[in-house]
Amino acid sequence: MAPAATGGKKQKKKWSKGKVKDKAQHAVVLDKNITDKLDKDVQSYRLITVAVLVDRLKINGSVARRALADLEEKGQIRKVVAHSACNVYSESRSFKCFTLSGR
Repeated sequence: MAPAATGGKKQKKKWSKGKVKDKAQHAVVLDKNITDKLDKDVQSYRLITVAVLVDRLKINGSVARRALADLEEKGQIRKVVAHSACNVYSESRSFKCFTLSGR
């Protein structure tokens, strides 16, 4: 008798669509503007990683890795932590390079 008193079946639960995230439009090649920023601004960053370059310069991750390798080769930045997943760089000073050992 209880279901008849409520007036019928329950309504189906409506699920939300979720949050919609904008697709990032990052550069896949280096142009003159990005190259100038790499040469001037990146040297002054205290912490330099691939994620920092992707966020600040709006470049692709693979481009950021190559740019970091080139800047290290030129001596403009120095590797602080070496790991297979993420290398951490800093401005070119007298830092020692640490290697994180695996398991």
